[in-house]
Amino acid sequence: MMAKFRAIPEGFMTVGEVAKKMGVTVRTLQYYDKEELLSPSAESEGGRRLYTDKDLIMLHQIISLKSLGFSLKDIKGRLNSLKTPAEVANALTEQADDIRQKIAQLQTSLSEIEQLKVEVLQIQTVDFKKYADIIVNLQMKNDSYSLIKSFDDDTLDQIRSRFDKKSGQDFMDRLNRVSDQIVELQKENVPAESEQCQQVVQEYWTLITEFTNGDMTMLPKLMEVGNIDTATNAWEEKQKIVNSYLEPALQVYFSRLGTNPFEEV
Repeated sequence: MMAKFRAIPEGFMTVGEVAKKMGVTVRTLQYYDKEELLSPSAESEGGRRLYTDKDLIMLHQIISLKSLGFSLKDIKGRLNSLKTPAEVANALTEQADDIRQKIAQLQTSLSEIEQLKVEVLQIQTVDFKKYADIIVNLQMKNDSYSLIKSFDDDTLDQIRSRFDKKSGQDFMDRLNRVSDQIVELQKENVPAESEQCQQVVQEYWTLITEFTNGDMTMLPKLMEVGNIDTATNAWEEKQKIVNSYLEPALQVYFSRLGTNPFEEV
């Protein structure tokens, strides 16, 4: 129950004093009171709402969580009672964890902005469609985003029409998994004609067919993009290894099929 006082006793603050101390508006504090997020601990006989130092600590929690992007509804469920030192420490631990998470998110955003800036300067022309593709790839944590700038607009339009963020991520996960298998085969010097190698090559070729949707006219463009002279990042470095191992392995695969899509194109 809220305590009532004839006058404002020592240790209590009016809504205006709290607003000034904490850098918020009186209207904000009145709204928090109305929403039962932070109600003042006492009231004077004249009806003035009175706050304590504990209320200030609670308000600090609210401001901190709000700055991290939590809704008032979320904050309401996260506020601690703060009756014991352990509860205060627990509240601070939770806030610290939330802030660390936010820092990580901001660091990722900063990294994405810096990478996009590099790509924008390399593309040389203003191309918002391409920028958008790069952003989506960056958000997917897809290291192969540098490929985007190498595709022409027709190829990119085909890719956009067939893949959204979810299906694109799924495809890249499968491609990277197969690429990792190929790197391992290369390390172990597994022969191109071996059953182990041919099984992985078949899986890789299935992915290429899925990517092109069976349109073999895309193959020369893929070959051009995949021809990496000097690797500029870890993904490209891996692709160089994959490409060098795949070339003879695909020749064996196609000779067994009795057809070579590359030659036909």
